[in-house]
Amino acid sequence: MASDSDILVVLFLRGGCDGLNLLGPSSDPIYIAERRSETRVERDGDHKGLPIKNNFADSDFRFHFKAGKLKELYDAKHLAVIHACGLTNGTRSHFEAIDFMERGTPDNKTTTTGWLTRFSHEQKFKGMVPIISTSNSLPTSLLACPEAVAAPNVKRVTLQSGGHFKTIQEKLLNERYQGTDPIAINGLRTLAVADIFGKKIPLDAHGKQADYVPSAGVTYPTEGYTNELNNGLKALAQLIKMDIGVRIATVDYGGWDTHVDQEGRFANLTDALSRSLFAFWEDMKAYHDKMTVVVMSEFGRRLRSNESRGTDHGHGNMMMVLGSGVRGGEIYGQWPGLDNPHLDNQVDLAVTTDYRTVLSEVISTRFSKPMLNLVFPGFVYKPLGFMKA
Repeated sequence: MASDSDILVVLFLRGGCDGLNLLGPSSDPIYIAERRSETRVERDGDHKGLPIKNNFADSDFRFHFKAGKLKELYDAKHLAVIHACGLTNGTRSHFEAIDFMERGTPDNKTTTTGWLTRFSHEQKFKGMVPIISTSNSLPTSLLACPEAVAAPNVKRVTLQSGGHFKTIQEKLLNERYQGTDPIAINGLRTLAVADIFGKKIPLDAHGKQADYVPSAGVTYPTEGYTNELNNGLKALAQLIKMDIGVRIATVDYGGWDTHVDQEGRFANLTDALSRSLFAFWEDMKAYHDKMTVVVMSEFGRRLRSNESRGTDHGHGNMMMVLGSGVRGGEIYGQWPGLDNPHLDNQVDLAVTTDYRTVLSEVISTRFSKPMLNLVFPGFVYKPLGFMKA
């Protein structure tokens, strides 16, 4: 249901997450024949996959054995999966695929804005800081978005000095950033955001900015590969709770380019994704009715394992959507099958659902009548039905 306070979070798994290893058709004989055991979801043994209820296909789709918390969200009907989806352009280049996806215009590299930039301008979001990235720099999806702020560490955005010296700092910086050139405009915007953050971050008993404390009973995992994702999700949780008007947020989690020895690395990444995203969802209970999280990656991996016990750049992949407005506990889209005639170039999972379909359904359901032809020019949207009306 459309709202004037909904929050969209886009979590991008950079590097090309292997969707066939995260949620695989475990009983498919082609899947079993083409993939080494360490790069597929198994049906038995110590690392057997986690079965889920679905009416998507007859191949017994299962989550990776380290995705227990994702399965828990799926079983609770908060999480929906869209499989065999992605970029219609067939590039296997990380940089090109990400660029096309985040501009929202596949095959067109000249688009001067990102899709989230166009969406935010069309929505005319209000609020002190409506658009946030928890990365060190803004992603291409926020290309040419002057309202967007990159804040990987909330405390570092503020001026660190206090008292009289802080006042002098602010005065000197404001005098430095005069005029209408881009440097001056961005400088003044940064000072304004630093001031907002400085006033919103609570102080400890010694008058210093306090560390973020999650909601009661919530603990973010700290071991394994969790630090990068946890830092981003905790920063975002803090920013949303600071009540500064966040409406769009991007979070990155890299490292998914698993050409070599995929088994251990993928298990660690999946474990971190599963437990950290679950902790974030629990931490944000007060915002469940207004928050939607989209999890995506630039492309999937090849059907066949390589000789280095990994997988190479592929095509079709899976996306996940998390939220109280989601018809979860189902896999959506059209499964093309893994037999040769149905593969992309006879080597990759084919794309049967354009990734823009998923994004379009989320924003058209949860936000105020977006003009999709402006957000995704030339794209014809047909809903899949994974969002509640």
